[in-house]
Amino acid sequence: MFMLSWEIAVITAAVALSVAVALYWVARPAPATVLPTPDTDSVSFLLEDSVLFQASDAALQLHKAEIGVDNWYSLKKLLSERFPDFPDAPLPPHSPKMMLTAQHPEDAGKLHISITRGFTQIQIEEPATGRVKPERFAGHSELDHLRRATQTAPGPMWEIDNDSQRVIWHNAAYQTLYQKLNHARDENKNPLIPDLNISPSADNRVAVQSSGMDSPDWYDVLANQIGHVTVYSATKVNALVSSEIAQRNFVQTLAKTFAQLSIGLAIFDRNRQLVLFNPALIDLTLLPADFLSGRPALQSFFDRLRENRRMPEPKNYLSWRQEIAKVIAAATDGRYQETWTLESGQTYRVRGRPHPDGAIAFLIEDISAEMSLTRNFRAELELSQSLMDTFDDALAVFSSSGVLTFCNAAYRKMWGLDPESTFADVTIVDSVREWRQQCNDDSALGAITDFIMGYGDRQPWTMPVQMSDNSPLTCHVSPIVSGATVVRFEHAVERVPLTVVVKDNA
Repeated sequence: MFMLSWEIAVITAAVALSVAVALYWVARPAPATVLPTPDTDSVSFLLEDSVLFQASDAALQLHKAEIGVDNWYSLKKLLSERFPDFPDAPLPPHSPKMMLTAQHPEDAGKLHISITRGFTQIQIEEPATGRVKPERFAGHSELDHLRRATQTAPGPMWEIDNDSQRVIWHNAAYQTLYQKLNHARDENKNPLIPDLNISPSADNRVAVQSSGMDSPDWYDVLANQIGHVTVYSATKVNALVSSEIAQRNFVQTLAKTFAQLSIGLAIFDRNRQLVLFNPALIDLTLLPADFLSGRPALQSFFDRLRENRRMPEPKNYLSWRQEIAKVIAAATDGRYQETWTLESGQTYRVRGRPHPDGAIAFLIEDISAEMSLTRNFRAELELSQSLMDTFDDALAVFSSSGVLTFCNAAYRKMWGLDPESTFADVTIVDSVREWRQQCNDDSALGAITDFIMGYGDRQPWTMPVQMSDNSPLTCHVSPIVSGATVVRFEHAVERVPLTVVVKDNA
């Protein structure tokens, strides 16, 4: 009974304590008394335990603050640009009110920090109106960003009044360059580059040099006219100018080198305009130098070649443009190589090759002498073949490596072989194998292989060979020039003994 009464007492005390706490929570002072009215545009924050508890509409709109997310430290990051003395940590309870002034002298804004009933209020006001204008605060922040951007820019920037032609503003890079060029500690109001003829909104390259400089500094200057002021910005391009000079010298060196070539060279850039040619191209194409110097397009180049009859006459003029397009496409892939036979009897070898950065090059070479020599050589070979085909003896010529290079009609008929019917090379090993199949006693034929593939002093020799049909042959093996060997099979003629009869007249 005693224990039951004690438990009832404990439960009653707990209920009473919970009711008391709830009544205290409901009866606690509301923080709204320290907040600005909702319709005000002043910037005001209310923090509870260093966490943003409430903020005015202006503060939410200007700083994109989030209730329950932002805290003292995020607000310090936002406000310290304008008020650098903003405390690093939350103020302790019962701290006196604190007032901070803005960093810039022209900024009359003030920041108040006060602690009321456990809540920390941060409010910004402008003394002239009693409250801060958000757009002015944003203007100061943007001004800070612009100042930092212009003062840390690596290139000179300056403004000139169009009426007085005097410098009215410049950045730190301009001042450094001015002092370097004029050997002066303080700059005057004269422009850095006098008599500057700059086209608005266009890059213009100028050189600046002082008496102590070995070479000038090159700058690309951009001018923009805004009202009665012209804003100039310059970028140093010494490395770019040096590379352009090096490229120009390299092209000149190539031009001098190509001038000694007998092959005509025409290089077209990615826009398919002629950018480089040599004197041999003029001689081979008969195109005037002024036409080539005018950087003609690739299509115009081929049109003039056709007009000068320096390329084969097209069969169909309607498809001429399409054919040229195919030529250009093949040259871009490095696949174009043709032989042009002209009406004058000349023969040109034309090749198209791709070049870096989308350029293509055409090489035109006069191979008339080479073609004439090839034709004469081919005619001599045909004459020699015809001559050898008239022999009754079977002839076969093997190179120093043992490859069959020539045989006559009698050889092909005797052994039933046609070397031209196969794509692979016919060797002495292959030939001896065929000979042995058609001969009775083939033991001596293997010596021919050793003779042809051997080195050192070689002497001609002869041996008898008998075919399967008992036809006697005589094989002659003779070395010739360049280590080659000729094997000749001759039909053996049976000799009849000559009988001399002497008559006795007595």
